[in-house]
Amino acid sequence: MERAVPPDPAAARSTSSGDGVAARALDALEQLVTEDAPAPASGAPGKAAPGRAGRDLGAAIGVGLGMGAIVLVTLFVYKPAFVAVIVVAIGYGLYELVGALRVAGRRLPLPPMLAGAVAMVWAAYARGPEALVVTLFLAIAAVVVWRLVEPGGDYLRDLSASALAVTYVPFLAGFASLLLRPGDGDLRVVAFIATVVCSDVGGYAAGVLFGAHPMAPTVSPKKSWEGFAGSATACVIGGIAFVTLALHGSWWGGALYGLAVVCTATVGDLGESLIKRDLGIKDMGTLLPGHGGLMDRLDSLLPTAPVAWLVLAALVPPS
Repeated sequence: MERAVPPDPAAARSTSSGDGVAARALDALEQLVTEDAPAPASGAPGKAAPGRAGRDLGAAIGVGLGMGAIVLVTLFVYKPAFVAVIVVAIGYGLYELVGALRVAGRRLPLPPMLAGAVAMVWAAYARGPEALVVTLFLAIAAVVVWRLVEPGGDYLRDLSASALAVTYVPFLAGFASLLLRPGDGDLRVVAFIATVVCSDVGGYAAGVLFGAHPMAPTVSPKKSWEGFAGSATACVIGGIAFVTLALHGSWWGGALYGLAVVCTATVGDLGESLIKRDLGIKDMGTLLPGHGGLMDRLDSLLPTAPVAWLVLAALVPPS
């Protein structure tokens, strides 16, 4: 999620720092109230005006709540159903990523990649980390064979991009399956996803209200250091709450977990922003209103999954 750096006119609305914060708070409130208002005459008829972060906040919240409901129902009713949700999500994420890389002229063999994705996610849940690593190598081998049979193209670059995509999406997602394996795995997955959401929400709010110093202007101009501070604060608070209340760990362990999550979630955001900037695209897709593509929502979760699995296993050993 992008932490918006407010435009200069908003900052110029006051002559003191206190008035500046108040003005930005009013701007944020106006954005929430007018989110569904018609666009100005210069915009597309009937289309909602985007928020200050460049997206439809109302649609984003609605989609987020819907995805959260699917996650919670499958997690607490039938764990294998959540594994199926992971498979569907990363399958479509791979489809979006392959389509985006085709813009750069790369030819990635999608069928063996999808088969490898299903195998990795299920093997991680059924057999553990060793099976996840083995299926990763088998998936890469299948991609190599499939691509070599196809004629034409730059084989080396295509295979490198394919190996990157298989590792980036399904392999990292496999760690969410590993989080699910213990008896309290449903709570571990909730702690993982909810803390990443804390990073997004905290960064968005702080960026809109206080953002003034770009964090990585050449990669993602809307991300600010103030937004990162908001993400870190929200993650520490969320980490302490989930680790102590749900997993019965220590408060300091929850704080460490929250700090680890904010680092990996931010790296994931910036990493996908760098890929999109290199490819010359704004979003990976258009599946989710207010969010973009599914990969635009997985970018923070994927690199965080292995860190969450490792940190939680060390701080709160599985029951």
